[in-house]
Amino acid sequence: MKKTLLALAASVLYSSAALAQVSVSDAWIRATVPQQKSAGAFMRVRSSAPAKLVAVRTPAAANAEIHEMQMQGQTMRMHAVESLVLPAGQEVELRPGGYHVMLFGLKQQLKEGDSVPLTLVVEGAANKRQEVQVSVAVKPIAYQPPK
Repeated sequence: MKKTLLALAASVLYSSAALAQVSVSDAWIRATVPQQKSAGAFMRVRSSAPAKLVAVRTPAAANAEIHEMQMQGQTMRMHAVESLVLPAGQEVELRPGGYHVMLFGLKQQLKEGDSVPLTLVVEGAANKRQEVQVSVAVKPIAYQPPK
């Protein structure tokens, strides 16, 4: 009986360790103008264990993707990436001019003071996935984050 309990306790500890604790802070998105169909979302993400951000979903847009801005020659270009590495214990900043979340096919104008729900899909050890719910604050169109 003792061996069974020990095995059960070990499996519970192992399975909970496989899912990293992921926290999100300072999530924001700029307000949009009428008819605007895309916007970028920005935030800080920290994982307690090695993980990667593999997908993003939102009911506010037809599609959400993880993107990166990069200089190619003399031109800044944006492109989708399959995932974003979240090193254990390190904060990863999604910011203008770097990694960020792009929302395409916005279903309505994003107005200052509103919030946009996002679901971040994070993959940890043994390809275990977890979903992190984030409420993203809509900031003024001219908003600049603090440095």
